Amino acid sequence: MPGATDGDTPAAGAEPPAPGFSSAPRVVSAAPYSWTCQNGPPGAVAESETETIMSVLTATATGSTTASVWKGGVAAAAGASIVTTALAALASAAGVSFEAGGSAIPLLGFTQLTAVFSLVGVAMAVVMARVARRPRRTFVRTTVALTVLSVVPDATFGFDAASAAVLMTLHLVAALIVIPVVARRLATTR
Repeated sequence: MPGATDGDTPAAGAEPPAPGFSSAPRVVSAAPYSWTCQNGPPGAVAESETETIMSVLTATATGSTTASVWKGGVAAAAGASIVTTALAALASAAGVSFEAGGSAIPLLGFTQLTAVFSLVGVAMAVVMARVARRPRRTFVRTTVALTVLSVVPDATFGFDAASAAVLMTLHLVAALIVIPVVARRLATTR
C-alpha cells in the first residue's frame, strides 16, 4: 500500500489503519485470477474472506469477457451484414440472379440472415466462454465446421453456378469478419 511501511507503523503522513486492524490489508499470495488478503497478523484471514475475494474476481473476469464478446460480436455482425449485402448488390448488378425454384433471394434477406446467424455465433461464444475449458479453440473449431456446413445448401438448392459461387463466397466473407473478432475476445483457457 502506498504510504505504509513493512510493519504496523504507518509512514510519515500516512493515514492511520482502520479501527480493529493493526495495519492496512496486504496481499499475501497471488495467482493469475485470485489472491489472499491479510487484515492483520499472519493467519488472520478467514477462509470465507478468501473465498469471497476469489468469487468476486472470478465473476468480474467472466462478466467483462461476456460483455466484450457481446460488444465486439454485435459490431462484427453489423459489419458483416453490411459487407455481405453490399457484395450481394454488386453481384446482382453484375447479373447474378440468386434464383432457386423460381424465386430470388431479396437483398434484405442477405442482411437479415447474416445478422441472425452471426448473433447465434456470438451467443455460442458467450456460452463457450463460461463452460468450455478452452473457449477460443472450441469456438473457432465449431464455427469453422458450421461455416463449411453452411455452404452445402448453396450447392444443393438448385442455384445456378454463379449464384452458388457468390453465396458460398458471402458465407466465407461473413465468417472471416465475425469469427476472428469474437475469437480474439475469448480466453485461450479457463
